[in-house]
Amino acid sequence: MTFQAYLDTIKAKTGKTPEDLMKLAKKKGLLRPDMKAGELVAWLKKDFGLGQGHSMAVWAVFKDEGWVEGPRKRS
Repeated sequence: MTFQAYLDTIKAKTGKTPEDLMKLAKKKGLLRPDMKAGELVAWLKKDFGLGQGHSMAVWAVFKDEGWVEGPRKRS
């Protein structure tokens, strides 16, 4: 499955794009720069019935768009 296929499936299942989900997370007070992947995954599973893989695809978009910070590299 391609990454775009994951996003298409998320849209089909929830009716939401990653941007829509970002806006909802912001409204709920979940979205912060230091948000952890587990917080997003738990919310997406509970409220939208998404599985781990699809939730992590949303997380990847959140990181790529700069809505959350990625993990810091250890030196």
